[in-house]
Amino acid sequence: VKGLDDNCMDFINFASQQEVQTTAKQESSLTLKEAIEKGLKEKSSEITTAMLSENAPLDIVNAHVIPALDDVGKRFEEKKLFLPQLLMSAEAAKASFEIIKAGMAADGGSVKKGSIVIATVYGDIHDIGKNIVKLLLENYGYNVIDLGKNVPPETVLDAVIEHHAPLVGLSALMTTTVPAMEETVRLVKEKAPWCKTVVGGAVLTQDYADKIGADKYAADAMESVRYAESVIR
Repeated sequence: VKGLDDNCMDFINFASQQEVQTTAKQESSLTLKEAIEKGLKEKSSEITTAMLSENAPLDIVNAHVIPALDDVGKRFEEKKLFLPQLLMSAEAAKASFEIIKAGMAADGGSVKKGSIVIATVYGDIHDIGKNIVKLLLENYGYNVIDLGKNVPPETVLDAVIEHHAPLVGLSALMTTTVPAMEETVRLVKEKAPWCKTVVGGAVLTQDYADKIGADKYAADAMESVRYAESVIR
């Protein structure tokens, strides 16, 4: 006001420094669970690395990574946060998980719970939804066999049999490709009766999932994770 600070640059610089110092101080006191919930990839990796010197890898997964994803997933389901935030947290958890996997590999161990085959059905080239499901399932410790997009029913069946997968996830975004999903579900049920099927995608509904004989309709990625947890114990 008095012309002592041209364009308020001195104040802006001062405020910026205070914000950086405050943020750094806040991040330095974060737990791994908090870092994942905030979607901080580098911080999650840093904390995980430090924790591995005093904690067993599986203890970190079960006591910190999974609870963080559960909390974020619950808030997403309650519409208290949105997809970008969910994905940021998933990426932070993935960063932590990569550090944990490296530690497990050094000890000759594994953190995988079981195998799940996923695919976008034949004729459909959209895979964003499938990729989100894959990311979350991997963060929950599942071995995900991703067959990609435009996958024929026979290829899905072959993968299910090869890995003796207890669960297969199928995605379709185009109405013209939903019949291919129905054929895939039919083939899996006929040739691999031990395998459950979960389906999802913008064009699907619970009624249609019931009609084609799918075991589960998942309205979003977190619902797929919840179903996987109920199938693979």
